[in-house]
Amino acid sequence: MKLGNLELPRTAALAPMAGVTDRAFREICKSFGAAYMVGEMASAKGMHFSDRKTAALLGVTDAERPIAVQLFGDEPEILAEAAIKALDFQPDVIDLNMGCPAPKIAGNGGGSALMKNPVLAGKITEAVVKAVPLPVTVKFRKGWDDENVNAVEFARMMEQSGAAALTVHGRTRQQFYQPPVDLDIIAAVKQAVSIPVIGNGDCVDVQSVINMYEYTKCDLVMIGRGALGSPWLFEQVARYLTCGESVPVPTLPERMAVMLRHIRLVCEYKGERQGMREVRKHAAWYMKGMRGAPAFRKQSGELCTYADAERLAADVLAANPEQC
Repeated sequence: MKLGNLELPRTAALAPMAGVTDRAFREICKSFGAAYMVGEMASAKGMHFSDRKTAALLGVTDAERPIAVQLFGDEPEILAEAAIKALDFQPDVIDLNMGCPAPKIAGNGGGSALMKNPVLAGKITEAVVKAVPLPVTVKFRKGWDDENVNAVEFARMMEQSGAAALTVHGRTRQQFYQPPVDLDIIAAVKQAVSIPVIGNGDCVDVQSVINMYEYTKCDLVMIGRGALGSPWLFEQVARYLTCGESVPVPTLPERMAVMLRHIRLVCEYKGERQGMREVRKHAAWYMKGMRGAPAFRKQSGELCTYADAERLAADVLAANPEQC
């Protein structure tokens, strides 16, 4: 897939997830072969007021490239200004969030609320495209609700406004993350525009990625929640799609080694005190499907130091000797 001057392999990209896809997680996913990634969404208004927490979301390292920074808001001028400021962090792409279903975002006119006002969404996209020399992409949903499914019309407007590519999550805002994703709407968007389309939703294993590609004919697949606790999914997808080879799920010792590497990176970038609070959810995700998972998830929620994480990993291995 071509995105500006970027050539992206047709494997799998990492979706933006607030509070999850920070630098540490992105680097872990990149190490397993993520083709492309989008960072945590940052408030354009927060950048306008020079909020340090907002700026911290935009940091980019060479180890993560190619990468987009994602902005949200509902004012064209403010978003254009934020995109210009984002250039200081040297991203490869600017992504506009027009799909977030969270009440605190959509309730203030941003995220998926823009699907109710495609004219404003088009003005935002046009303003950002004119403001920066980078490719500008737009991520959005099937529609606001079942009575307002407008992804195809919305996609055409974003293309006309200068978007370089589109990412479509096949659910309405009303549906949040249930029921199963609608592949038909992603396929319809792909047929309706001439720019690249990235499919998003319910890609949790190699087969679901293949299904997304085959059914929708999209140019790239984006994995979100399927990568939580399973960053090796990117390697499995890449190896199968490029070589036809199946990569087994890592052994339990390998899984625990990845978890600890992930936790070390978070602590390195954010400090042990803050980092250990933030990795509790990640540790719980790494426990999916193993014997004693409920107890270990509870233990994950009590992590305070890196030594605690090491003890958790040792306890997991001791409880599952047949997998070691």
